[in-house]
Amino acid sequence: MAIKAEALTGGFTNVVLDSQKIFKKLMDGMSRPGTVQTIDPLANPPAPLAPSTGAVLLALCDHDTPIWLSNAIRKTVVPSWIGFHTGAPTTEEKQDARFAIVEAGSSLPALGAFAQGSQEYPDRSTTIIIELPDIDNGPELALSGPGIRDKNLIRPSGLPEMFITLWAENNGIFPRGVDIILTSADHFICLPRTTRIEPVEM
Repeated sequence: MAIKAEALTGGFTNVVLDSQKIFKKLMDGMSRPGTVQTIDPLANPPAPLAPSTGAVLLALCDHDTPIWLSNAIRKTVVPSWIGFHTGAPTTEEKQDARFAIVEAGSSLPALGAFAQGSQEYPDRSTTIIIELPDIDNGPELALSGPGIRDKNLIRPSGLPEMFITLWAENNGIFPRGVDIILTSADHFICLPRTTRIEPVEM
């Protein structure tokens, strides 16, 4: 009964208004890559999901958006929570996923394993949500590209060392490729596929 109750609670209080608030912040984040977006405590998903991850899923997912979950999350009540509040199914096939969630501390799968879209329909790709311990105490990264006047600096903690290389490969197949949302607690940062990322030399 406790597991069932956990799956049934923690959604938006006002589905329409709360979804609109998060969607607006997502649009702002995608149009201004690297900008830290802070959300109100609108969602309370079960562990290990961060509130920001839960809010993004509630705002964007429905029965037409299959979600891939990394192994640790798949074994929790999270799939039931997502299904109850959004209707979104889960999938074990990365290529079928419209969204993917990688919990903090787990290995990041190869970005190319997920749906990349096509030249004609680049939007038919996966958006990957990567949960991190925090987004302001890690190595400094410089972002450039559309939506950024000069450079934006971010300091996410917990990204793998190979991330910049993997991301450069993702840049290289534009307009195809995945988009990424970094989440931690009640914050998130959007990284659309057009954004270039470089380490900041110390």
